[in-house]
Amino acid sequence: MCVFCVDRDIILSFKVKLPQDIQQDISQRFKERRLTMRLTCEELARRSGVNASSLKRFEVTGKISFESLLKLALVLECLEDFDSIAHTNIKQLSLDEILNNQKIPKKGSIR
Repeated sequence: MCVFCVDRDIILSFKVKLPQDIQQDISQRFKERRLTMRLTCEELARRSGVNASSLKRFEVTGKISFESLLKLALVLECLEDFDSIAHTNIKQLSLDEILNNQKIPKKGSIR
């Protein structure tokens, strides 16, 4: 977690995730989804066309080709989640915009 202090009254905190953290998170979510759907590794591999050893490696290390990841997502019924990645119409605020939009009470004002 990173903490950024703007001034005495404004403290922002946020968690920075590294690519390998996200890989591990996604592989865990896929494994949980597979288990929830009561699929074995072998069955998911067969249905998706992904090599069973690649699937097992993915569940342990988070490493897999993007094409194989999408094939798994199709069988695990979460392929549509990938549609929202890197959309250009999503407005991202910069730190400056966030800070400028906050209403900071002036001294002596009533909140």
